[in-house]
Amino acid sequence: MSWKWEYAFGAEEASRTAPADFLAGVERKADELVRAAEALHVHGRAHAGADPKGGDVIIPGGMFTYQVVVRSERVYVVQITCLGF
Repeated sequence: MSWKWEYAFGAEEASRTAPADFLAGVERKADELVRAAEALHVHGRAHAGADPKGGDVIIPGGMFTYQVVVRSERVYVVQITCLGF
């Protein structure tokens, strides 16, 4: 399995109505988070500790909240907030 990111919970539903340029910004930053998590947690599936704390990322037009789940090798975007509506 390789590292990926995906929308979780209500963020997937909210992404259906968000502007395309805002979603492109979310995708770019989420890709960066995936590369960073992959470099930091080389043996993700064998990880035995607690998952790192997630965070908020501010992007043009809003922000999003993410969570890293190391054993699943996933970065989940759990909430998006678009200020451009």
